[in-house]
Amino acid sequence: MSTFSIVARDPANGDLGIIVQSKFPCVGSVVPWAKAGVGAIAIQAWANVSYGPRGLELLEDGLTATQTLEDLLKHDEGFQHRQVGIVDADGHVAVHTGDACMEWAGHVTGKGFSCQGNILAGETVVVDMAATFEMTEGDLLDKLIAALKAGQAAGGDKRGMQSAALFVVRKEGGYEGGNDRYVDVRVDEHPSPIEELERIFKIYDMTLLSREAPTSLIEISGPVAEQLQLILRDLGYLDAAQVKDAWHSTALHALKEWTNTENFENKAHVYEDGQIWKSVLEYITEQWRKKNSSASF
Repeated sequence: MSTFSIVARDPANGDLGIIVQSKFPCVGSVVPWAKAGVGAIAIQAWANVSYGPRGLELLEDGLTATQTLEDLLKHDEGFQHRQVGIVDADGHVAVHTGDACMEWAGHVTGKGFSCQGNILAGETVVVDMAATFEMTEGDLLDKLIAALKAGQAAGGDKRGMQSAALFVVRKEGGYEGGNDRYVDVRVDEHPSPIEELERIFKIYDMTLLSREAPTSLIEISGPVAEQLQLILRDLGYLDAAQVKDAWHSTALHALKEWTNTENFENKAHVYEDGQIWKSVLEYITEQWRKKNSSASF
């Protein structure tokens, strides 16, 4: 499995994750393994998928990343064909590139992360990934995406592109806090899987995550209140007679109805405080513009 990936921990909040691209279909079903508060593992080359569940068990039992890797390899006769990167809940990193992995194969490690790949255009792929990860501002998601794009820009998988995946875990970070799958986005087969992964992630981010800073909150009053009511009217959520000079309960109900229709429930908690996220306002405005291409505010 020709693949390049990065496995990492966010020191600010303990998030753990992997991002990966491969000339192999459905890479997200093979390479990334992670458990909140435990660790993250990327398994590739001639992948031994048992490394995923077994490795997480060992990490959860208290072994470090290095001890876990040693245990996995010593029980595997084919270890020279394997490539695996591990980061534990404390940010310790361990990585192995077997001598039998197809060239170019290798890895680069840094504080709390490891970049690894095989059948690559060259060492620059993982070197550039590591440098970009360290230089990129933002949270773990921003850094992982930037690193993967840098790897591809350096030549990536020399056989080409086919699939990609982004998997990040956080305690109760999943939908409505029901599981730890903070982000789980996959592109199983596509000619430009990294671009497609980023496109899908932007929708995921808008719909399911709350990464915006409080400074992105906008008061629903004055021109904003008027704008929202006109948009809701044109989109069919308010009658013309319900458009008022000031924001009111019927308009709030209409905004909530639109929000539920668009699956933005995760962004709705600020409505009761008379606020709206800048991203939501931009989204509904763009939706309105598409319907009314000749109109503007």
